[in-house]
Amino acid sequence: MNSNSLHKYRPFPPVSLPDRTWPDRVLERAPIWCSVDLRDGNQALPIPMSVEEKIEMFDLLVRIGFKQIEVGFPSAADTEFNFLRRLADENRIPDDVTVQVLVQCREHLIRRTFEALEGIPRAIVHLYNSTSPLQRRITFRDASREEIKRIAVEGTTLVRELASQVPGSQRIDFQYSPESFSDTEPDFSLEVCEAVKAIWQPTREQPMILNLPATVEWSTPNVHADQIEWFCRHISGRDTVVISLHTHNDRGTGIAATELGLLAGADRVEGTLFGNGERTGNLDLVVVALNLNSHGIATGLDFSDLPSIRAVYERCTRMTVPERQPYAGELVFTAFSGSHQDAIKKGFDRRTEELAQDPDLTWGVPYLTIDPRDIGRSYEAIIRINSQSGRGGVAYVLDRDHGLDLPKTMHHQVGHAIYTHADRLGRELSSDEIREYFHAHFVNLRTRFELLDFDLDHHASGKPGEVLCQASLRSDGSTLNLSGTGNGPINAFVHALDAAGLKNFNVTDYRSHAVRGGSDADSAAFVQLRNANTDELVWGCGIDSSIEMAGLRALVSAMNLLV
Repeated sequence: MNSNSLHKYRPFPPVSLPDRTWPDRVLERAPIWCSVDLRDGNQALPIPMSVEEKIEMFDLLVRIGFKQIEVGFPSAADTEFNFLRRLADENRIPDDVTVQVLVQCREHLIRRTFEALEGIPRAIVHLYNSTSPLQRRITFRDASREEIKRIAVEGTTLVRELASQVPGSQRIDFQYSPESFSDTEPDFSLEVCEAVKAIWQPTREQPMILNLPATVEWSTPNVHADQIEWFCRHISGRDTVVISLHTHNDRGTGIAATELGLLAGADRVEGTLFGNGERTGNLDLVVVALNLNSHGIATGLDFSDLPSIRAVYERCTRMTVPERQPYAGELVFTAFSGSHQDAIKKGFDRRTEELAQDPDLTWGVPYLTIDPRDIGRSYEAIIRINSQSGRGGVAYVLDRDHGLDLPKTMHHQVGHAIYTHADRLGRELSSDEIREYFHAHFVNLRTRFELLDFDLDHHASGKPGEVLCQASLRSDGSTLNLSGTGNGPINAFVHALDAAGLKNFNVTDYRSHAVRGGSDADSAAFVQLRNANTDELVWGCGIDSSIEMAGLRALVSAMNLLV
């Protein structure tokens, strides 16, 4: 924004609450949840959901565990009305689920809403009207406070009258929202809500809901929390009302505002899956619920298969979950940075060791706030390789996806080679590309040297524990027949190379293991050599059905790399 434009803007006024208590509180339980995907979320879509899509979404919300679901604005359009009737006529509303319907403070809309609710056992009628100075001045053409309050009172009076006429088998609960609560004077919000409450006359047994929406997010989250705490302190009969939050995300802090609002005393939260909603969106219920889960707080919502939830959401709404969306985004558990990858790999390795001793071990892996598997995500995407990646990440992928447990001191050599390759290509490497590059540049190499044949005799030398090897080796295009003795295949082969004048190295390390996930007969071996003249260290890898041949091929691979 150009500095010349700043004169148009003013700081948002704070709430006078010097003895605020919310900063010292800790969240210990989940709120009442209400999904507004089918109303607030739906009305924000470029192409609103059809009745069939709304039914699929409703069924999904029920499976997740929502007990209150705002199903629409049945007085606004035939599609909305027909959808609610489908839910009722086809008995799609479970016994423990309450549907919520939105309606403005207008007589014909309220009456139409009650027509839509016929035969539905449990429903919340959600009445609203705008209360902020900006709305009073512009939308209602300089309406006074009294005129705005009268709209709310008259609407509530009619809802109460119609609710008293429904059969005894139906329960109608009432919710009132002073729309634009976030920029309404606190004392006027309280005045309107007290007037509405006096008409409805809630009880402890059947409380009413006072929904305090941040219809537009004007302030920092701490100011929102002050507004909520101030209201909770001043509303009469606090035990007869449920204080509900409905934040939007205009400043990008809707989630923080909700969490602080809960600390400030709110009981209930409205929002949508993945934050779908007008402008920058509604509160993301997935994030708030999983944030609570990450602190060990049960929420009653089941996001254990988040990828399938996301698939239904994207199909029904035609919206896309961004790659960096917390928990659900494609890349949120992915590390490209080398230092992050190394810490994550060490975290998983340490956790595997400690779980063997303590099955109830609390979660603790660097850079991962929760275990991705708890929400249906796999470990496959956690570490991905590009030019920013490091040695630990490459080793992790080779281990996780291809069963190759590289020695720790081999990580740098392999990692440097592969992320340099990614840098040349200017892109990320797939898991299969990493395996192929590793095989091409480290496994069973036969560039200058190639082991053609090898035979081992355990008795020829006549010395206990000593073996004789006969080997055929191609060297710079010529075939050499070698012979040597030693205390094992590799040692005997090294002596044979030394006798032929081909040894300019020392063997400094050797490892081997069965290749996990591969053929039962596959073995991998790793040999480290030190150049006798320069002290350079290199690792080579051999893979073969024979563990002995795998070791020898690893030695020859390292000789080729040393050259």
